[in-house]
Amino acid sequence: MEPDEDLGLIADEIYANGDENTQRHRPIISSEQLDIEAYAALYSGRTKIMRLYFIADRCGNASMQLEALRMAYDEIKKGENTQLFREVVQKIDGRLGTNYGPDPAWAESVDRRADLRKEKLESELNAYRTNLIKESIRMGYNDFGDFSYAHGQLGEAFKNYVRTRDYCTTAKHIIHMCLNAILVSIEMGQFTHVTSYVSKAEQSQDALDAITVAKLRCAAGLAHLEAKKYKLAGRKFLEVGPELGNNYTEVIAPQDVATYGGLCALASFDRAELKSKVIDNINFRNFLELVPEIRELIHDFYTSHYASCLEYLGNLKVNLLLDIHLHDHVETLYDQIRSKALIQYTHPFVSVDLNMMANAFKTSVAGLEKELEALITDNQIQARIDSHNKILYARHADQRNATFQKVLQTGKEFDRDVRSMLLRANLLKHDYIARTSRKH
Repeated sequence: MEPDEDLGLIADEIYANGDENTQRHRPIISSEQLDIEAYAALYSGRTKIMRLYFIADRCGNASMQLEALRMAYDEIKKGENTQLFREVVQKIDGRLGTNYGPDPAWAESVDRRADLRKEKLESELNAYRTNLIKESIRMGYNDFGDFSYAHGQLGEAFKNYVRTRDYCTTAKHIIHMCLNAILVSIEMGQFTHVTSYVSKAEQSQDALDAITVAKLRCAAGLAHLEAKKYKLAGRKFLEVGPELGNNYTEVIAPQDVATYGGLCALASFDRAELKSKVIDNINFRNFLELVPEIRELIHDFYTSHYASCLEYLGNLKVNLLLDIHLHDHVETLYDQIRSKALIQYTHPFVSVDLNMMANAFKTSVAGLEKELEALITDNQIQARIDSHNKILYARHADQRNATFQKVLQTGKEFDRDVRSMLLRANLLKHDYIARTSRKH
C-alpha cells in the first residue's frame, strides 16, 4: 500500500470513529448500578465499612443507600468500634427495621470489654517499661495501637504505632511500624505522613519482600493522587507487581490499581509513554484484565476511537464518583483526558472539519468550538478557527526556515566558543593572569 493511501485510511478511520454506522462492532459496557455486595467483598477491615458508609452518604439511590448501610451495620457488629456503630445507626434512622436498631446491650458489652482490655494493656506496658526489655515494649505499644485502631481511635493508634520506632531492633520491625503508620494515616486522610513513612520503609531495601514493595507503591500512588500529582500517581500504580493480589484489601483492591493507574496514565502520559508503560506493561495488563472497561477505553484512546473511549468514561463516571479516594479527582481527570483526545485528534492534520470532529466526539459544533478555543488560548493546540466555514486550520511551523535558523545559531555559538578558547590560550601563554596577581 502506498504511504498516502495508508494515511488516507487512518484519517478516514479517525473521522468515522464517531459514526454509528462505521463504528467497530463491539458492545459498550452499560453504566449498570454498582453491585455493592461484590464491591464490598473486595475489601476488608475498616476501609470496607468506610467505603460502604461513603457510598451511602453520596449516592442518590435510596435502595442502594440502605443496602450499603445494612452491610456496614453487619460488618461493624463483627468488630468493636461502637462510635462508628452509633453513626451508622443514626444514618439508618430506623429505615431497616428493628434488626438494625441501636442495640445498646451489644454496645455496652463491647465498651465494658474494651475498658478491661485497656487496663490490662496499660499494666503490661508499664511492667515492660520497668524491665527495659526493648522487644516487649515494642510489642506493648503495638498492641495498644491495634486496640486503638479497632476502636476507631485513629489518632491514638498512630501515636502508639510511631512510639514503637524507638524500640525497633531489626529492619523488619521498622517496616512493620511504617506499614501500620501508613494504614492509619490513609484512614485519617493524612497523606503527608503516608509519603514520609513510605520513604522510611523504602530505606530498608534488604528487608523488603515483593508483597511489601507492592503495598508501598500503592500507598505512594494514593498519596500522589490525593496531591493531584497524577503523573507520579500513575507511575506508582503501574509499578505495582502482581504479588499484591488480595494482600492489601485493608487499603486497596487490585481493581482499584487498574482504575487509578489507568485513568492517571491517560490524563498525564504522552502517546509513547502510554504505549510503553501501560499497553505493553505485562504486569499491569494482569490488573487491567480485572476491569475490562478501563482496558478497553485505554485501547480506544490509543487507537483514536475517541467516541467509544468517551462513552466508556461516561458509563463509568457514576460509579467512580462513589469511590472514596477517586471522587474528588474524577472531573479533573476526565477534563484532562478529553483535552488530550482533542489535541491528539487535531495533531496529524493541516485542517479539520469541525462538523466531522463534533460527530467523532459526540458533541455540538458550538460546544467543540469553545473547547478548542480554550486549548488554543492555553497554547496546547497551534491552530486557528474559521468560525464561518467551521474549519480548524493548523499553524504548522516552517520546518525549512526553522532548520536554517538553528544552523545559523549553532554557527554563532561555535564561533563564540572558539574565540573564547583562543583568548584563554593566549592569556595562559603570556602568563597574563600570574603577572597581574603579582602586582597586587
